[in-house]
Amino acid sequence: MARLPQLTAVELIKVLEKIGFKSLRQEGSHIFLRHEDGRTTVVPSHPGRKLDRWLLLKILKKDVQVSREDFEKLL
Repeated sequence: MARLPQLTAVELIKVLEKIGFKSLRQEGSHIFLRHEDGRTTVVPSHPGRKLDRWLLLKILKKDVQVSREDFEKLL
């Protein structure tokens, strides 16, 4: 299985918006997003830095509940 791509916070948020997440608020460098069905997640936004793959995988599996294959199709 191929490794997950490294994305910036802006790139990840664009993908999450495609599947229905909306930005609620921002506290410091953390952006809070919510889906209309109640799922929520927090994305740390540090300009010029990419998210770690383990954090991206945690957001996908536990918060967003999207498989790696479905996520890669959205990219």
